[in-house]
Amino acid sequence: MIRLGAGPLERVVAVGAHCDDIAIGAGATLLTLCQAHPGLRVDALVLTGGGTAREQEEAAALTAFCPGADLHLTVLKLADGRLPSQWDEAKAAVEELRGRTDPDLVLAPRTDDAHQDHRGLAQLIPTAFRDHLVLGYEIVKWDGDLGRMQAYQPLSTETAEQKVRLLQEHYPSQRHRPWYDREAFLGLARIRGIECHARYAEAFAVTKLTLHLGD
Repeated sequence: MIRLGAGPLERVVAVGAHCDDIAIGAGATLLTLCQAHPGLRVDALVLTGGGTAREQEEAAALTAFCPGADLHLTVLKLADGRLPSQWDEAKAAVEELRGRTDPDLVLAPRTDDAHQDHRGLAQLIPTAFRDHLVLGYEIVKWDGDLGRMQAYQPLSTETAEQKVRLLQEHYPSQRHRPWYDREAFLGLARIRGIECHARYAEAFAVTKLTLHLGD
């Protein structure tokens, strides 16, 4: 498997349309990053769920998924499932986030995600983070939009299990969903692990990156 490092990491941005998107799509990668880089600055933005119990879930969850990190979380109150009609507010939030951080890595939804809120947020990210490495995470769901990915973060068995445990522990409001279970999360991680010669992995879409192969 071809390996490509991102170099020194000091700042990471993670964005999601809904509380739990970041943790589902990139929770194990955040665990890996934060354990490898103590004191890592993580700026997280979630567009919906502000002022509800879901915001409390998200705060507790991301604290657990980012151990030892300098975490800054913003949860807005945009309407779930209505991002296209709130485009200006979402764009302003993304631009405000860019204005206060210059990250080494951005974790965001994929641009071809079937959910309109995920897809809309993904389309906004490169308009503000124009010269940044953006990894588009995937979320398993009814739409069946999983595809061929370009980048993989291999995971130890312990990290994969920890991700599932934290998802179940910190998002009780989602446990009623038929797909929100251990088999779904570990099953996808196992498939992505097979694709990169690892036991487990999280996979990401990459639309553009710049190589520095010289001095």
